[in-house]
Amino acid sequence: MASLRGMQQPELSKKLFKIIKSENHAIGAYESASRERISIASQISDWGEATGDDSISDISDKIGVLMSEIGEQEDLFAQNLEDYRSVLKQIRNTESSVQPSRDQKMKITDEIQKLKYKEPQSTKLVQLEQELVRAEAQNLVAEAQLTNITRQKLKEAYDIHSAAVIERAEKQIMLARHMRRLLQLLDDTPVVPGDVRPAFEHSGQARQILNDAEEDLREWQPSNLEIPSAATDMGTNLMPASTAGGSTVDPSVTDDVQAQLESPRKERDVSGSTMVQQEASPQEYSRQ
Repeated sequence: MASLRGMQQPELSKKLFKIIKSENHAIGAYESASRERISIASQISDWGEATGDDSISDISDKIGVLMSEIGEQEDLFAQNLEDYRSVLKQIRNTESSVQPSRDQKMKITDEIQKLKYKEPQSTKLVQLEQELVRAEAQNLVAEAQLTNITRQKLKEAYDIHSAAVIERAEKQIMLARHMRRLLQLLDDTPVVPGDVRPAFEHSGQARQILNDAEEDLREWQPSNLEIPSAATDMGTNLMPASTAGGSTVDPSVTDDVQAQLESPRKERDVSGSTMVQQEASPQEYSRQ
C-alpha cells in the first residue's frame, strides 16, 4: 500500500514523500529502541537482586533506573522527530498543490503548438492563448507560494530536528555521567576463597546520585543557537502580508487569481486553479 501511495503522488512531491516515509521507519526504530532499553534496565535490576550480593544489587538497581531514563529519552526524541516530520508534510502538501498548476500550463502550451501546426488560422488559438496567460499567472503565484513555504518550513523542520538531537544527547550524557559515579562506589577488590566482603556502605551516596540525576534533568534548559526567520510577515495565503501601499502580489496577476489568494482554504480542482492552505488537517499528519 505504501508503494502504491508513492506512485500516486504528483511528480513534484515524490522525493519528499519518500523522505517522510523513511523518517516514519526511523521514528519506529527509535520507539523500539526505547522499549528495549527500558526492558533491559528492568532485567539488569532483577539480575542484580538475584546475585545475592548487596553491593551489586544496590548498584545494578540504580543503574537500571538511569538506563530506563535513557530509554525514555529515546521515546521523547521519537516524539520530537514526529513533530519535525509533520512540518515536512506541509512542504509536501504544497508541492502536491502546485503540480496541477504546472501541468495545466504545460497542457495548454502543448495544445497551442499542435493547433499552430495543424490549423495555424484557427480562431481557437486566441482562446487558448488567453487561457495560457491565465494559467501562467496562476502558476506564477503558485510557484511563489511554493518557494515561500519551502524555505520557511525547511528551517522550521530542521530547527526542531537539530534541537531534538541536542536535547537527547545532552540529557543522555548527563545520565551516563551519573551512572559512572555509581560505578565508582562498587568495590571490585579481588578476594580469596573464604573471605567475606564487607557490607555495602554507600547506599546513601547511591541514592543521592539518583537525586542529582533527577534534578539535572529537571533543571536542563536548551542553549541552542537561535534560528532567525524573516517569514513572520507571510500571510495565510503563503505570500507576504499586505503593506500600507497595498498588496504585495504582482498587479499583473488577474483579479480571479487574486480572489483565489483571498480564499486559500479551498481545495485545488483538477485545473490547478487554487492553492491549498498550508496547514494540513490532523488526519493528514497521521503517519502515511
